Amino acid sequence: MATIEPYQNTAGRTLYSVRYRSADRRQRRKRGFKTKRDAERYLISVESAKDRGEWVDPGKSRVNVGEWAEHWYDAQIQLKPTTRSGYRHALDKHVLPRWSTTKLQDVGHADVQKWVNELSTRLGPSATRQTHLVLAGILKFAVRDGRLVRNPCDDIRLPRITQKERGYLTHEQVASLAAASEPYADVIQLLAYTGLRWGEMAGLKVARVDLQRRRLDIAEAVTEPRGAVTWGTPKTHERRSVPFPEFLSTALEERVRGKRPDDLVFVGTDGGVLRNSNFRSRYFAKALKTAMAEDADFPKVTPHDLRHTAASLAVSAGANVKAVQRMLGHKSAAMTLDVYADLFDDDLDAVADALNKGAVSKM
Repeated sequence: MATIEPYQNTAGRTLYSVRYRSADRRQRRKRGFKTKRDAERYLISVESAKDRGEWVDPGKSRVNVGEWAEHWYDAQIQLKPTTRSGYRHALDKHVLPRWSTTKLQDVGHADVQKWVNELSTRLGPSATRQTHLVLAGILKFAVRDGRLVRNPCDDIRLPRITQKERGYLTHEQVASLAAASEPYADVIQLLAYTGLRWGEMAGLKVARVDLQRRRLDIAEAVTEPRGAVTWGTPKTHERRSVPFPEFLSTALEERVRGKRPDDLVFVGTDGGVLRNSNFRSRYFAKALKTAMAEDADFPKVTPHDLRHTAASLAVSAGANVKAVQRMLGHKSAAMTLDVYADLFDDDLDAVADALNKGAVSKM
């Protein structure tokens, strides 16, 4: 049974303490109330929280965000290395400098919103959202562990991400960029005509190239979180078979000739993994500059943007949404449509034309 008891502090002043049984059936005591009414209000709030199933052990919510963040980070075993590295960067660079010494119970919704507002003046919309996501994950973990009643990161107003215009290359532009990228012209062509992610291409092994069927078995990928080469599964964790056009057969045959099944198809100048950062600085940047100088309409692209070109060229060749989804390794056709809705505008025109013909034939 809950009780309210007066006591005297060292200065001889009468204060009040509350004894109650918590939701976990343990005896608790809260001291320091200046008036009996304050103690009664606290007791009412405790009983009300217990009735609603929202009671939180005050001791558990007094943990600092910095300490709890490490428990949360250690628990993220499901993340791919690149994502995990990104979370670590956001933690060390932005989250911990602001929240490390703040107790979980002292993180307020308004304080989080103020922090996000400040972040948005220094970071882009995407980076701001990613950083907020990390703090939200830490506090969600605290809610699930019974340390907080609710997540103060919920319903925070975040900056909008504006979709930049994609640079889709034409067949001629792909050829131009490839020619300027020697000795890695075939890397440019493979990315632009298969839609492989960089890590999937860099991690491609000889045994996974079927020259007869013109298929690539995409079952693993390599990433470089913080410069460390790490092997794992493709982004969606799903294995897939990707076709490649016949004109690439000769280049791939040369790449695999004399190699063992477990050897890499594409390698860097040191014979190891072909690293994205090295490729961009040593070959791609110069090739892009040359291509743009020769063609005023040549868009400024990155190696990853060649994946968008692959989608564009596939759609223009008549591929449907499901085929593009499977080629790119998206989780669903809906995701493909969300990402590349602009590529299917002609389909909408065809629908309107078909409806018009049907209507006219009935008139």
